[in-house]
Amino acid sequence: MIDKGPVLLDISGGIARLRLNRPDAANGMSAELLSALCDAIMVCHSQPDLRVLLLSGEGTNFCAGGDIRAFASKGEKLPDYIRQATAYLQNAVTGLLRLEAPVITSVQGFAAGGGGFGLVCASDIVISGESAKFLAGATRVAMAPDAGVSVTLSRLVGLRRAMSILLTNPVISAAEALEIGIVTKVVPDAELAEASLAMARELAGGAPKALAATKRLVWAGTGTSIEQCLSEEARTVSELSGMADAREGLAAVIERRKPIFTGR
Repeated sequence: MIDKGPVLLDISGGIARLRLNRPDAANGMSAELLSALCDAIMVCHSQPDLRVLLLSGEGTNFCAGGDIRAFASKGEKLPDYIRQATAYLQNAVTGLLRLEAPVITSVQGFAAGGGGFGLVCASDIVISGESAKFLAGATRVAMAPDAGVSVTLSRLVGLRRAMSILLTNPVISAAEALEIGIVTKVVPDAELAEASLAMARELAGGAPKALAATKRLVWAGTGTSIEQCLSEEARTVSELSGMADAREGLAAVIERRKPIFTGR
């Protein structure tokens, strides 16, 4: 059990309940949170009787993505911070994909950026509240997708739709996310927690080795390994984060204005 810090974890009855725990920051992903997330996922890997992992976020949002205030505060040292953060994020995504137990993600509020949207795309089953919203968001702050989104999203929704989502950054409603294949099921907001736990209990009662093998085969059968693409994503994001456009993009989001990008 992890009962304090930016990530919480408890395991009971074969179900691991992993919760992002920075509600005041919309569960924005700082390097500290991402490090704790990796540690918690590794704890799950060490549990031989684990049947399912249920991932959620405390507060009104599942995860608003990277902690843009932490990013903006780094100034020209941002690339070093991004390299550290994306390394943790890569490890977290890889850990979820390699975990034998199915991963269910429960989404309320916003699931945005590499943190929120990326974890959704890397999950096996996604249960969404009816008012939840999804946003890729990377290019609007002059960065590139991470958390494997450059690969996972096209597998979920198709290449043309994925390209449009990643380049234009629409806010996607829960209903649209269900229609195009980003989420598995949409339920009334008040029923989200119970519906997610019910799905976890259903999977926990299944044949664990069969579920693990099915998960592995489905992900492996989609083509190029997601893990092979993570290092190129991280290199690209780190490179872009050192440009003036990235600092301008972050400042514009914080100041609630339209960014002025110069290509530098």
